[in-house]
Amino acid sequence: MNDRAETLEFQAEARQLLQLMVHSIYSNKDVFLRELISNASDALDKLRLAALRDKDLTADTDDLHVTIEVDRDARTLTVRDNGIGMTRDEVVSVIGTIAKSGTAELLRQLREAKDAGASQELIGQFGVGFYAAFMVADRVELTTRRAGESGGTHWASSGEGTYTIAALDEAPQGTAVTLHLKPADTEDNLHDYTAEWTIREIVKRYSDFIAHPIRMTVERSAADDAEATTETVTLNSMKALWARPRGEVEPAEYHEFYKHVGRDWADPLETIHMRGEGTFEYEALLFIPSHAPLDLFSPQGRRGVQLYVKRVFIMDDCDALMPNYLRFVKGVVDAHDLSLNISREILQQDRQIRAVRRRLVKKVLATVKDLKTGQPERYRTFWTEFGAAVKEGLLEDTDNRDVLLEILSVASTHDPAELTDLAGYVGRMKDGQTDIYYATGEHRATIENSPHLEAFRAKGYEVLLLTDPVDEVWVEQVGSYDGRTLRSIAKGEVDLDTEQERAEAEAERERQRGEYADLLTWMGGVLADSVREVRLSSRLTTSPACVVGDAHDLTPTLEKMYRAMGQELPKVKRILEINPGHPLVAGLRKAYEQGGADGSLAETAELLYGTALLAEGGDLADPSRFARILADRLARTL
Repeated sequence: MNDRAETLEFQAEARQLLQLMVHSIYSNKDVFLRELISNASDALDKLRLAALRDKDLTADTDDLHVTIEVDRDARTLTVRDNGIGMTRDEVVSVIGTIAKSGTAELLRQLREAKDAGASQELIGQFGVGFYAAFMVADRVELTTRRAGESGGTHWASSGEGTYTIAALDEAPQGTAVTLHLKPADTEDNLHDYTAEWTIREIVKRYSDFIAHPIRMTVERSAADDAEATTETVTLNSMKALWARPRGEVEPAEYHEFYKHVGRDWADPLETIHMRGEGTFEYEALLFIPSHAPLDLFSPQGRRGVQLYVKRVFIMDDCDALMPNYLRFVKGVVDAHDLSLNISREILQQDRQIRAVRRRLVKKVLATVKDLKTGQPERYRTFWTEFGAAVKEGLLEDTDNRDVLLEILSVASTHDPAELTDLAGYVGRMKDGQTDIYYATGEHRATIENSPHLEAFRAKGYEVLLLTDPVDEVWVEQVGSYDGRTLRSIAKGEVDLDTEQERAEAEAERERQRGEYADLLTWMGGVLADSVREVRLSSRLTTSPACVVGDAHDLTPTLEKMYRAMGQELPKVKRILEINPGHPLVAGLRKAYEQGGADGSLAETAELLYGTALLAEGGDLADPSRFARILADRLARTL
């Protein structure tokens, strides 16, 4: 080093940023090594590109690599590359200043943020990962020589506001950053960054797929009294499957990689290998698992997609790249250029990210659609494992609602052993049928035994049987399919008669309304706390009664869901429909007309309503009272 070293001050914003870096920005200090390796990898790529553009550039590009050197006695760690290097002016520009617009305003907002989490949200895009070194080091030195130049530059700072810079007559090509590490026993440095296993672990996690070798010389103990030996090892695999053409990757390689990123023991159901080109380039390697994880419906469940930028690991569980309803998809997205915040830990929501997300979602859904049409057994596995989650997309993703409705499968009364899609239902609709009928409930058996199905079964109308909690919501939100209304069989009035049947039945119904008018009024009064109305039913054939709602009423299951989430709802009174053709109802009318409305008859009305609730899987308001009345009534028959 010559004697003309200068001591300069950091730009004001750079000095403030150093303090923020140490105290506020990064939540995990290990990322300092990721940042330095990433910078080194970028320098190697820039040298390779410069050599291609300038054939006269005198630079060695035969063995581009990154080296990590550790001196445990001196407590130093050096990250060295033989890449493009920097001139003196570039060192001052890149490290001594932050020539970015809006920096002062950013720092003002950071200082006013109430906590570290809030400050992270305010950080914009800056290429200042180098400053992360000061989280673990008391002093940082940098030696660099620009490829093609003879002399080099030495830079050093303790991060306190000033730095020294000096010219060097000789220096290796590239850049070496040496960290004088803080003592290992201080609170600021929980890990020993001179330990081989620590460095291996960090490189494996963050930089395993970098295209250039990351080397380190390690010491190996010898047997007996022999002297210890050293060897140079490569710490990263450099095997980024997603960067290779699909035809060059064996299925076994895909499966092994999936088990690594998906933390799974089974092979994936489907592999999606895609590349995005144009103004924004990326590679993606995604997997659809063959079974659902245990935490699929847990709010704290793991998301599956990892984000890399130019093979550098950025984050797990990147929810910006995959919607919640596809949270089971595992894999990797590697972007060539991406807007990241200063710590690379929080993704900026920008146009590029939204574009990638749209493409990934369309590809995943197209893959499922292809399974449905070409590989029905594999599709059946997919839908059994993930169908309930995918249906959430009918609420979240209106842009892809049409294709989601195409891949939807549900149970129906058509075939007890097979699921059906909506197109299949429409193809089987009866002549003159305009609506798609469905029923919701907690269990298929409960729905199939529900009184609401009786008229539909008698008339031969197919009914969709929906048992997932999300079904209660999406059918209301979607509303229709192929121009046909989705209609609950448990809401509103039902009229399944043909024109001829309707004409023949109208006179009989009018007669029955007259006969039962007094009973209906009386029952409405007795059950006023529970029901809004009591009326004759056109949907019952064998059961005495059922409970239905108006077209826009919440279903009982949906009410339970809201209350389970802590949302108090006003009590919804529904409608009790009674079957005039059932002996119990006919007997109740006769008893009412002959003996009047005594207490015993009122209890019979309560039992009729209670059994209707139980038949649809509902909950009794007072189970003990119902059980006592029923027991007393049974005792009288003995």
